[in-house]
Amino acid sequence: MLPTLFLSHGSPMIALQDSPARRFLLELGRSLPRPKAIVVASAHFETPMPVVVTDAAPEMIYDFGNFDPRLFEMVYPAAGAPDLAMAVAECLQAAGLSPRIAPKRGYDHGTWIPLVLMYPDADIPVVQVSIQPKADPAHHLAVGRALTGLAAEDVLVIGSGSLTHNLGEVFDRRRGGMRPLDGPIKGWATGFAEWFAARIAANDVAALTDYRAQAPEAVRNHPHDDHLLPLYVALGAAGEGARPERVHTSGQHGSLMMDAYAWWPKAEASRTAA
Repeated sequence: MLPTLFLSHGSPMIALQDSPARRFLLELGRSLPRPKAIVVASAHFETPMPVVVTDAAPEMIYDFGNFDPRLFEMVYPAAGAPDLAMAVAECLQAAGLSPRIAPKRGYDHGTWIPLVLMYPDADIPVVQVSIQPKADPAHHLAVGRALTGLAAEDVLVIGSGSLTHNLGEVFDRRRGGMRPLDGPIKGWATGFAEWFAARIAANDVAALTDYRAQAPEAVRNHPHDDHLLPLYVALGAAGEGARPERVHTSGQHGSLMMDAYAWWPKAEASRTAA
């Protein structure tokens, strides 16, 4: 069976620059059972209430600036999945989350950057679900829980964001541009990542949803928590009894932690542990 995933997509340059995180994503798609469709909750799709994209042929959104021109030439032509999108909206409605549908919206880089590495053939349909940046982690956990049946239908649920995300620390304003890709990572970023790793391993949902009060240097790592909210969608979608696994950890640009998590469904967890 498929897990649910939280992926740190980092800078758009991960599509072009070699790094441990890029190599991990290149291998990840090959290592998983092939999904029949993918549902992505992207940190770059922000709406007041949950929105599900029903577009059958999403176009590209290049929602970044001042990066390598080659990025603006990249196209990820995966089809949408209108029927699945409507089923996702119905699940959210049944959970009392009052979703809306978007008949026309392209792939933002929170969606296409990890997918162009994981599934470069773009031959798996994709449905996009928004985050609500003014809502808390518990709300996004509920969004994920509404989607718990998808993995059993061979649908891969991905939350795409970043385990840490303070762009003011990533960019070196004195020198101009981003800090070195492979430079040393600040202790306040690694400490935050290790706190999350421990709480996820312990299935401590109460602490995770209260991370802004409990995690070390929470506000410094996430001045705004938009890039962490997709993690809670993935956590919720995993369902009860899922086995968490930290499948990748690395850092970039001094403070950008690129950690990724998989939550394996209960039956898979029992099989793997045996």
